[in-house]
Amino acid sequence: MHRKEPPHSEAPLHVTIPTTAGRIRGRTTGDVTAFTGIPYAAPPFGPRRLRPPEPPQPWTGIRDTFAPGPCAPQPGYLPAMAGLLEEAADQGEDCLNLNVWTPAPGRTAGGLPVMVWIHGGAFRNGTGSLPSYDGARLAAEGVVCVTLNYRLGAEGFLLLPDGTSNLGLLDQIAALDWVRDNVAGFGGDPDNVTVFGQSAGAISITALMTMPRAQGLFRRAITQSGAGHHSHPEHLARRITERLAALAGAEPTYEALAALPPERLMAANDALSREIARADDSGQWGESAGGGTTVLPVVDGTTLPRRPIDALADGAGQDIDLLTGTTSDEFRLFLVPLEIGPRITDEVLHGFLAGLGLDPAEARRVYAAAHPGATPGDLLSAAMTDHAYRIPALRVAEARATHGADTFVYEFAQPLPALDGALGACHMAEIGFVFGNLCAPLTGPGAPQELSDRMRTAWVSFARTGRPTGTGTSDGTLPHWPAYAERRSVMLLNDTTPAVLDNPAADVRRLWEGLRKSAPGGA
Repeated sequence: MHRKEPPHSEAPLHVTIPTTAGRIRGRTTGDVTAFTGIPYAAPPFGPRRLRPPEPPQPWTGIRDTFAPGPCAPQPGYLPAMAGLLEEAADQGEDCLNLNVWTPAPGRTAGGLPVMVWIHGGAFRNGTGSLPSYDGARLAAEGVVCVTLNYRLGAEGFLLLPDGTSNLGLLDQIAALDWVRDNVAGFGGDPDNVTVFGQSAGAISITALMTMPRAQGLFRRAITQSGAGHHSHPEHLARRITERLAALAGAEPTYEALAALPPERLMAANDALSREIARADDSGQWGESAGGGTTVLPVVDGTTLPRRPIDALADGAGQDIDLLTGTTSDEFRLFLVPLEIGPRITDEVLHGFLAGLGLDPAEARRVYAAAHPGATPGDLLSAAMTDHAYRIPALRVAEARATHGADTFVYEFAQPLPALDGALGACHMAEIGFVFGNLCAPLTGPGAPQELSDRMRTAWVSFARTGRPTGTGTSDGTLPHWPAYAERRSVMLLNDTTPAVLDNPAADVRRLWEGLRKSAPGGA
C-alpha cells in the first residue's frame, strides 16, 4: 500500500514567523513550510570557544532561512564508508543552528506535536541537515519537525580542567529551550515535544532524560540504537583530555586547548581513536574500548549527575514516555565495509567473547544456534550488536518497568540491498524509513514504501499520544503494540506483516544475565 501524498495547498511561497531573536522567512512547498539554518545559539568560537552556549545575537529586519546553516567541525568518515553514508557539508563557526518543517506555520495556535531530531555520528560526525533527515514527510503527517546541530568531538565533549563538560549536551538543551520559546509560532505545542535520535543522538537523549537542566523540556523520547551505558566517569574523561592534548601538542588547560585550530583537535581525536583501537588493555578506555568512540558524555556530577542507566534504574525519567529499539544486525555496518569479518578466526572469536564477560564456549554455541551457517565474523558481529546496542536498550526497558514506566521496544529487521545485501539490517538502516526518505545510499533502491508508511505512522502516533499503536494493518498502521514489561514484548519491523514477539531470542538474552547491568543507588 502506498500512502497518498498530501494535496498541495494554496499557501504562499514564503512565510514569515517571529522568533525570540528576530523575524525569519521560510519557503513553502506543497503543504509544508521549511525554515532552515535558524541560529539557536551564538557561534561557539572566539571568546565563546569551549564555553556553554549563549543566545544568538538578535537581528533586525527579516532573515531568510532558505538554506541549511554550517555544521560543526568534523573529520568525516573513513574512506571505506564512502558511498554508504551521507557526509556533512559546509562546516563553519556559526554551527549552532536548526531546521523546522511545519504544515501550519502560525495557524494552529500551537496545537501540533513537535518532534526534535538529534543526529548520530559517534559524537564526531553528523549534522541535522543531511538529506535523510529532511522533515517534510513527517511534517505532512501533522507534526512540527525540528533537526539540529551540536558541537562534536573535543569541542563538544571534553572534560576541561575547570570542570566544564558536556558542551554538546548543553547545546542540545539550548536548542530545546529555543523550541520551548518559539515552536508555538510554527504551529507546535511546546508542552508536547518528543525528542528522537539515533546512535550518538539516542545516547544523548537517554542522558537528557536524567539531566536536571533538561527537565520539562520534552515529554516523550524515541531512542534508536543508543541507550544509557555509553558515558565516561570523570577519571576516564580526564585521561582522554590529557591524552588528546598531548597528541595535539598542547598542555591540558582550557587556554591551550581553546587556542588550537579545530583541525588540530580533530586530528588529535582521530589519533586517539587509533591508539585506543590498538590498546592491549582495552578496559582502560571504558565504553570507548575498540576506538569506535573517544569522547562521550561525561558523568561530571553536575550537568550529568549519574551514569544514565543507573539514574534510570533509580527512577529518573519515569515520567517521560519512551520508545526504543535496535536493528537486527547493527554491527555489520562496521565489520563489512572494513572487511574485518573474514579475518575473524575461531580463536579470535573465543577471546573476544571472553573479553565481553561471556562464557566463550557457551556463547559460541548459543549464537551459532541462533545464526545457522554463520562464520566466526558473523558471530562476532551478533555478539557486538547485543553488547553495544540490544542489551543496553533492554536494560533501559527493564529498569523503567521496575518503576511502572512503560517502554515500547522494536527490532528493525529489514535487510538493506547495499553491498549485495551483506550489511543486513545494519546500524542506521531504519533512519530513512522513519523520515520517509528512501533515496539515501545506504537504503538503496527498491526500499519498501509500506514499511516506511507504517513506521512513520507509529512514530507520529507516539509523538501525539505516547502510544505507537494502531488498530490493524489494512491502513498501513501497526497492530496493537504492547509495552515491553513482563512479557518482554518487541515489535518486529520488516516488509512482511509486522508482528509482536514475546521474549524474542531468549537463549541469547540469557547469556547476558548479570552483564551490562545498572547500578541503582551507585555513584
